[in-house]
Amino acid sequence: MTEEIAERKPQNVFADEKRDEVTGMAEAQSAREIGEIQAALVIAKNFPRNQKASMDRILNACARPTLAEHALYQYARGGTNITGPSIRLAESLAQNWGNIQFGIREVEQRGGESVVEAFAWDTETNTRQVKVFHVPHMRYTKKGSYKLEDPRDIYEMVANQGARRLRACILGVIPGDVVEAAVKECEQTLSSNIKITKERVAKMVEMYAELGVTKGQIEARLQRRIESITPGLMLQLSKIYNSIKDGMSSPVDWFEPEPGKEKTEGDAKSSAEKLKDAVM
Repeated sequence: MTEEIAERKPQNVFADEKRDEVTGMAEAQSAREIGEIQAALVIAKNFPRNQKASMDRILNACARPTLAEHALYQYARGGTNITGPSIRLAESLAQNWGNIQFGIREVEQRGGESVVEAFAWDTETNTRQVKVFHVPHMRYTKKGSYKLEDPRDIYEMVANQGARRLRACILGVIPGDVVEAAVKECEQTLSSNIKITKERVAKMVEMYAELGVTKGQIEARLQRRIESITPGLMLQLSKIYNSIKDGMSSPVDWFEPEPGKEKTEGDAKSSAEKLKDAVM
């Protein structure tokens, strides 16, 4: 009898209860997600988009200078400057086109990196774009790399990387001619609203300084003093700034290094790597 008691292992009487609770929570989450999908499909079927009204909303939004200023980016490819819609314009397109769900969600964190999903889903046509990618919790600088520990830094890194994929997903479900019309309207808005003032020029120089680009580098590219900048050149600088902010290019693609400063190997690779990330 003593040996039987010694061999008997204690059992956790709450183990099954805990397992049932976890299973119940997973089933409830799954049921909620299925319910949300079904509701989105029903709404899209009962309230289909009016394409004319949607297009009017998009063009009206693009007529706002505050959106147009951040709506376009520019990058060089094959010796040609290409202009395209930024993430801000892509989000505005999705909101005004209607019946589109889009977003970024972190699937999990493991091994010092986040597994992230960006998606855009047209619930009316059932067209869906999904991109799953990994974001290492590392920050790379010219002086080396270091691991991110602060949850806020990790969140900002994931959001920044996710925005590029989200842009590609949204543009993948919205008709190309709609996107082209929006880009054209933004260009017209910018052309008609650009006014050169000392305050605006100073603000542009300050914005570029945050990217590590000096006033001297800007003037070297423009081939003139910043005080004599024209509306057309100001528009070009705005597109280049948005391109760098969106990760479609890097400062070394547009600005020559100042005397005594040379491009590093990391700088030379950054543009290609960022452009590859943006279209993945």
